Amino acid sequence: MTRALGLELAPFNINVNGICPGPFLTEMNLPIADTPEAKNFIVGATSMGRWGDLKEIQGAAIFLASDASSYMAGSMVTVDAGWVAK
Repeated sequence: MTRALGLELAPFNINVNGICPGPFLTEMNLPIADTPEAKNFIVGATSMGRWGDLKEIQGAAIFLASDASSYMAGSMVTVDAGWVAK
């Protein structure tokens, strides 16, 4: 959807891009954060071996909201500590 909208709306100077977040420690997943399953499956799947902190995703959001991303259309910025690369 991001790619399709990015291409469709680019001629109107509307940029559509997105962020693909990895495992970030939020209130929603606090109950599972310290379980063996989460440590093995979620945290173990990142190259950094830990949950992301929400402040670590803000740079991508600021970048996409700034003029620095003005030549991007339909792109996804992955912030996942190497989850996809692994």
